[in-house]
Amino acid sequence: AKRRQEMKQVIVIATVLGGAGAFITPRLVAPVLSRRAAVEASNPFAAFFQNMAPKPAAAPGSEFDEVITEARNLCLSAANTKAEDGETVVDALLDLEKYMRAKAKADPKVATDTLTGLDGAWRLIFTTGTIDTQKKIKGRINYFPLKAVQCFDTSSMRLTNSIMIGDKSLIKFFGPFDFNLKSRKLEFDFTSISVLGLKFDLPKGGAAEIGSATGLGSDNNKELVDKGKRPFFNWVSADEEIATARGGGGGLALWKRDLEMQERNAADPEAF
Repeated sequence: AKRRQEMKQVIVIATVLGGAGAFITPRLVAPVLSRRAAVEASNPFAAFFQNMAPKPAAAPGSEFDEVITEARNLCLSAANTKAEDGETVVDALLDLEKYMRAKAKADPKVATDTLTGLDGAWRLIFTTGTIDTQKKIKGRINYFPLKAVQCFDTSSMRLTNSIMIGDKSLIKFFGPFDFNLKSRKLEFDFTSISVLGLKFDLPKGGAAEIGSATGLGSDNNKELVDKGKRPFFNWVSADEEIATARGGGGGLALWKRDLEMQERNAADPEAF
């Protein structure tokens, strides 16, 4: 009996000693804080004042950039491949026109960038034709079948417009232009013409009459000249690869930069 009593005492003591570990305070490992978190932890007002700091302002008109980029990319694909559906290209041109107008209203720099980008040579790729032409053929022209190249020199504010066979100009018009930085409206007038390299001056309105008579230009241009006004384009965009505009006759057009013609024209604008 005495031995059993001793065993009970040993069991009680062991139980007490074993359970004591449950009351030992565990060692805490301090979390590793970033420098910014450490500063905020040491200064409870840091996060508050940081959130009160003004956020960088978004660029004017940047809310239109996504749809502009999407429309431009489709136009670029059409310019490079001529494989995009015509109606899809027209829709992209309309979107580009709409949202570039909104962006230009928010950011005047858009017009300056358009004029800067316009400098160089451009091959006409796609056009809806004028409103009158659409009515005549009961449809849109879409991809332009001829090689037509316009060259703009924004330093001298002069342009040329060529209808070409291969690398030679069949007809080439020359003249000055003005660009309105508020409306992005480009007005022009052709004062001379070269036919197979033979150049001569044109009377006032002569280019519009030739264009109207041959179908190379818009009847609307002749009407404008008769009213004492100049033919024009409402420019939509111009960058390192493509350019877009709406002509005075109401049609939309897409051009692709022509680096070969740009180099030739820079070397000799009079070359045909």
